[in-house]
Amino acid sequence: MWIISLLVAVIMIVIDQCTKLWAVAKLKPIGSTPVIDGFLNLTFVENHGVAFGMLHGKKWLILCMVAVIVAILVYYFVKLPKTKEYHYVRGAMTLILAGAVGNVMDRMMRGYVVDFLEFAFVDFPVFNMADIYIVVGVILLAILMLFVIQEEPKKKEDCVWKK
Repeated sequence: MWIISLLVAVIMIVIDQCTKLWAVAKLKPIGSTPVIDGFLNLTFVENHGVAFGMLHGKKWLILCMVAVIVAILVYYFVKLPKTKEYHYVRGAMTLILAGAVGNVMDRMMRGYVVDFLEFAFVDFPVFNMADIYIVVGVILLAILMLFVIQEEPKKKEDCVWKK
C-alpha cells in the first residue's frame, strides 16, 4: 500500500519538476504569455519565499520547516489505521508530501521555487503544480477530518461508588 503512494508521489514530483524545467527554458526568457486570454497566463516567477512570498529569503528556515512537516506526514502515514477512510487520508498526505518535496527540490537546486501558473482574472499569486498538490491535499484532508472520519464513541464504564 505504501509503495503505491510512494510511486504516485514520485510520478507527481516528476511532473512538477518537468513543468518547472519547461518554465525555466521557455518562460524565463519571455516572462509571460497568455493561454486563455483574460483567464490564464503562463508567467515565470522566482519565488524566494513560501506561500504568497512569505518568509522571503529565509531558505534554511523554510527547509527546516518542510523537513519537520515531511517527518510528521511520514510518521502519521505509517501510524494511521488501515481502514478504508484512512486510505483517503493517506492519499491527501501523499499529495501534500509530493508538493512539499517538489518545492524543496527547487529551493535546493535553484535557491528559489519556480512558479508559472497565473490566473489573469483575479489578483492571486503565481503558482506551480506542487502548490496545486499541496492545496488540494490540505483541502481534502480537512474535509476528511471534519466530515468523513468519525471517532467511535468511547464506551462509558459504569461508575461504581465505594462507600
